[in-house]
Amino acid sequence: MNADALNTLNQHLLTALATAPAETRRLFHGRGRRWPGLEQLTVDWMQGVVLVSLFKEPAADELAALKRLLDELCQSPQWIGSQAHTLLLQHRYLPDSLTEALRGEMSDEWALTEGGLRYWVDFGRKQNTGLFLDMRYGRDWVRANASGKRILNLFAYTCGFSVAAVEGGADFVVNLDMSRAALSRGRDNHRLNGHDLGKVSFLGHELFKSWGKVKSGGPYDLVIIDPPSFQKGSFLLTKDYQRVLRKLPELLTADGCVLACMNDPALGADFLIESMGREAPGLRFEQRLENPPEFADAEPGGGLKALVFRQAPNL
Repeated sequence: MNADALNTLNQHLLTALATAPAETRRLFHGRGRRWPGLEQLTVDWMQGVVLVSLFKEPAADELAALKRLLDELCQSPQWIGSQAHTLLLQHRYLPDSLTEALRGEMSDEWALTEGGLRYWVDFGRKQNTGLFLDMRYGRDWVRANASGKRILNLFAYTCGFSVAAVEGGADFVVNLDMSRAALSRGRDNHRLNGHDLGKVSFLGHELFKSWGKVKSGGPYDLVIIDPPSFQKGSFLLTKDYQRVLRKLPELLTADGCVLACMNDPALGADFLIESMGREAPGLRFEQRLENPPEFADAEPGGGLKALVFRQAPNL
């Protein structure tokens, strides 16, 4: 983060805050590798809270310069006009992802709006806030394609897909995640939107030990797969994704579809397409969902991969 890089960041943030979004959005995506020197930094607009995340430890003088820039930002007309009240700096490279409040006070929880839906997020207690902003179009797609469907949401986390699905008219959604705390937050997210919890179930289980429970809730019209790239002791993307795909034929209805997601920069969409072809050849690749424009990547195929597959008709 030399002086030129910080000047670039400053200009981006001043421009973004001059017309602050009505809903939560990423303001600066250094991880897209389009801005030299800022590859390890992101800035998110959390509707009054601005969250700056560092993914790699900067040199002491670089960190000091960044903090000076952010302090000046908080005194700018653009900041004041945006009605922002809190600025947080998260050190994602630290084991506990320490978060500093550089302006304002850190709330234990905060509610965000996306597409008219509400989601609880946490600041300062976990590495992730609870809502992955790059999956916005994925949630939109699920909402638009959920009506009348029975849906399985694997690696559900805080159930963002489930919230979108129920809002879109899903008959029933089964959420599975090994973190019961994340599922509890998912239940809170449904309540926040006034949803009927009778249309949703929450299974706090490790997937590979729970296929029986998962299968008993099917068959499903839509299966959503959005695993972590790596979860110590439970999921390794390059090895375990295939194990999930292999089970799809027995989980899906005859005309069912799959939304398969992956956010590992080392792997392209071809990894999922080729893996599906081997493990579940009855499913055909249909489309890759676009990523939100604020998540533009230097590599055309980079960033989040969210791919739709559909059961091929029997001839």
